[in-house]
Amino acid sequence: MNAPTRRRIIVNTDAKNEADDQYAIVHALLSPTLDVRGIVPAHFGAERSDRSMEESREEVDLLLRLMDLTGSVTVADGAPRALVDATTPADSPGARLIVEESKLASEGDPLFVTFLGPLTDMASAILLDPEIVDRDVVVVWIGGMGYGVDWNYPHPEFNLRNDITAANVVFGSGITIWQVPASIYSMVSVGYAELRERIGGSSELADYLIDQMVEWNAAHHGEPTESRSLGDSPAISLVLNPRGGVFRTVPAPSFGVEGGYLPGSGHPVRVFETVDVRYLLEDMFAKIRLFGREGALRHD
Repeated sequence: MNAPTRRRIIVNTDAKNEADDQYAIVHALLSPTLDVRGIVPAHFGAERSDRSMEESREEVDLLLRLMDLTGSVTVADGAPRALVDATTPADSPGARLIVEESKLASEGDPLFVTFLGPLTDMASAILLDPEIVDRDVVVVWIGGMGYGVDWNYPHPEFNLRNDITAANVVFGSGITIWQVPASIYSMVSVGYAELRERIGGSSELADYLIDQMVEWNAAHHGEPTESRSLGDSPAISLVLNPRGGVFRTVPAPSFGVEGGYLPGSGHPVRVFETVDVRYLLEDMFAKIRLFGREGALRHD
């Protein structure tokens, strides 16, 4: 049997939460070795909006339009809010998509499900079809605090606190998990000047990616800044290049109501302690510039 030439991936994204999901989504869609089986817009709590999942869907649709991919990529809405308890799934088209795609996974051809926000839709998929944990599915989650480090970061971590119950369902299930905690994902910072020099002016898409970051910081960042972390992007770069990070394996914890780590199921979890940020950024910037050049040629 020939080895697969592409990696199957679903991108679950709270796309309008802030300004970094957009880069991760674009990177996935521009990567030839990734077979994007679907994008699942996710909620991001109710702190800033009572229709957060719908806003994520609108942002996904906008990105697809800017990439001339409207109608070419499956988009399946996720749950509009967090789980009500640890036994009741938040049924949604997004959770159903994860279940159906998991049935196509096989040894040597896994399904990667990347979570750039809360784990609501993965927990729901597990509750809808418990056999999913025995399939070749890899959950890649951007979330949770660092393990055993002092870290000046809001507590509890944002993606975790938007559905702590879902995180406990997933971490307690035994499914394969790659976790990129806040102490690592926060280190993928880019400055406005770097973005303008590297991708600015190359396409309408690139200019939107820059402008929406600057606008988000101006509206929500409480102190002077000229940068932001592309913290969701490691989920994509690690699927593209699984050796592009150093990890250790820890027993799966559970999460307390304040977001801290407690003893859990003990299933092995791969926790990344470094990510190849040079590869991540250079690969993404190059693909965005190439997209702009190819688009200009198409319209000549």
